Formats: sequence, structure tokens, C-alpha cells
Amino acid sequence: MPGPKTVNLALQGGGSHGAFTWGVLDFLLEDERLDFAAITGTSAGAMNAVVLAEGYVQDGRAGARDNLAKFWRSVSNQNALSPIEAKIFDLFFGCGTIPARFVSWWTDFVTHFASPYEFNPFDLNPLRDHLKEVVDFEKVRACDKFKLFVPATNVHTGKIRVFQRHELTADHVMASACLPFLFRAVVIDDVPYWDGGYMGNPALFPLFYESSSADIVIVQINPIARDETPITAREIQNRLNEITFNGALMGELRAIDFVNRLVDSGRLSSHDYMRPFVHCIDGGNVLRPYSAATKLDASWSLIGHFFEFGRAAAKDWIDRTYDSIGQESTLDLRMAFA
Repeated sequence: MPGPKTVNLALQGGGSHGAFTWGVLDFLLEDERLDFAAITGTSAGAMNAVVLAEGYVQDGRAGARDNLAKFWRSVSNQNALSPIEAKIFDLFFGCGTIPARFVSWWTDFVTHFASPYEFNPFDLNPLRDHLKEVVDFEKVRACDKFKLFVPATNVHTGKIRVFQRHELTADHVMASACLPFLFRAVVIDDVPYWDGGYMGNPALFPLFYESSSADIVIVQINPIARDETPITAREIQNRLNEITFNGALMGELRAIDFVNRLVDSGRLSSHDYMRPFVHCIDGGNVLRPYSAATKLDASWSLIGHFFEFGRAAAKDWIDRTYDSIGQESTLDLRMAFA
């Protein structure tokens, strides 16, 4: 029986919607038809990636699955935080209760009229503290099973910076998840960084240069299309965020399609240019009914739903496309950005 095929994973960020990605990873790890050459992940995608890597060092695929489950349970377990910490924690992975909605409305007001340097002068960030507590980054850096890439946005230059496995710490992951209206910029080597999603959600280009696999599997959790026209201020902001955090990915897909067409036409040599095979496990259809605001809902019931959605989507995708992996793209790039 032939061994598993090797692919690259590209994991989008999106708060609690990242539990969909957890479900995808859980199924792929259990299924064993695929190995991973490299993983690139932004924000919640980066968290999934480092938690998977730590678990893999401990006990292979089973360890990775167990570690992901523990992480997402800990995200939902607000009892681990003090009441004050919990309110700040909710700004990224929030609670979905009715009182929390009022907190969220208050947060909307504050973040539009004050910066985190004003309303959070002590730079409290329990998400950062929680990540340091639950993830052993020494083990992450020791995981040589696959390469890891975590992008962040350089505040000064506006350019993307991609951090690699050997240098990763909690600060690098928090830089990738730093929403500037909620948290202060994360300073690494005297350089401030904001969320990587502004420039790469996720960043695909490192896979072209650093990975031996031509197959890229995008786990997409930010819907590209919505039929409704946003009307309220919150709806407009949520939709703008979705468009913004898909923009860089759309640009990279256009570039891949352009290069592929040049290779196919013989204008570029296939010996000098990789022709990537692009695939997508799309959470858009199942996550579309959930507004962008639910990215701030870390109730275990909702996280469990997203997890099951991810497992089902991964099973459906690999059952339909496994024979094409290594042979051709299963994502129609023209349709993806048309």
C-alpha cells in the first residue's frame, strides 16, 4: 500500500472560527492519507499550527490531536481567568452570553474613540499569558516533522514578516494575532507588529521557496461572498474585516494563476518555476450563517459545532479529491477571485 501523500497546509485566522480548522486538522491527522511538509498560519491559524507541532513532538499524530483538543477546551474554559482577565480575553475569544453582548457593544464604542494604549495602559493581554501557559514553545521549535511559517505585519513598513519554526515564541504568535484596535502592537527586536491577516491570511509565498511539496491545501474560514448588504455600523465593520482579511489571499491566488498560465503556455520553464496545485477546504458555506461577530464567541457549544463542521468538510474534501493531489489543482483559481 502506498504511503501518505505530502501537502502544505495554509490556515486562515478568524478567532473562534478557528475551531473549524481544528476539526479539519483532527480529521486529517486521524485519517493518515496525508502528511504535512509545511504549515503556514495566521492568527488563530498560527495558534492551531503551533499547538499541533507541540503535540506532534510529544506523541505523533495522536499527540497532535490530543493537544489541539486540550487547547480549544482551554480557550473556552473562562474559569481559568480572573473576572478582569476574562473581560479582556473576551475581546479576542469572547463569551456568547447576553451580558457579554453588552460588553461587546461597549467595546465597540471604546475602540472607536480610544486606542489600546489609552484604555489598556498596563498592556494586559491574558491571551498572551494563556498561550505561554498552555504551549511549550521549546517543543514547537524542536518539531522537525514539518516547517512552520507565522506571518505578522510590520507596523512601520507595512510589509509582511514571516517568522519560521526555529524562532517561534508566544510573542511571534501574538504578533500574528494582534488586532490593533484591541491590543498594543507586539514589539519584537524593537519592531512593532500587527495582525498578519492584513498582509497574508495566510501567507502562501513561503511555501513556494521552502517546501518540497507542490500541493497547497487552504483551510478557509473567512467567507468571501455574502448575499446581504450590511446596514448597521457593526455589520459594515464585520464585512469590511472579512474583505480585508481575504484580500491578500486573493492577490496571491491571482499571482499563482498568472504564473501557472505562463508555465502551461511554455513562456516560463517548468524547471525554473514551481507550478503549485491548489486545493481548498472551504468553511465558507457552513460558517456564512454565522456573523463575523461570532468569532468572539468561545462558548464550548459553538466551538463544538465548528469543530464538527471542520471534520465533515475535511472528510468530504479528501474523499472527493484524494486522487488529484499531486496531479492537479482542485480549486478553480479563476472562480476563486473572479
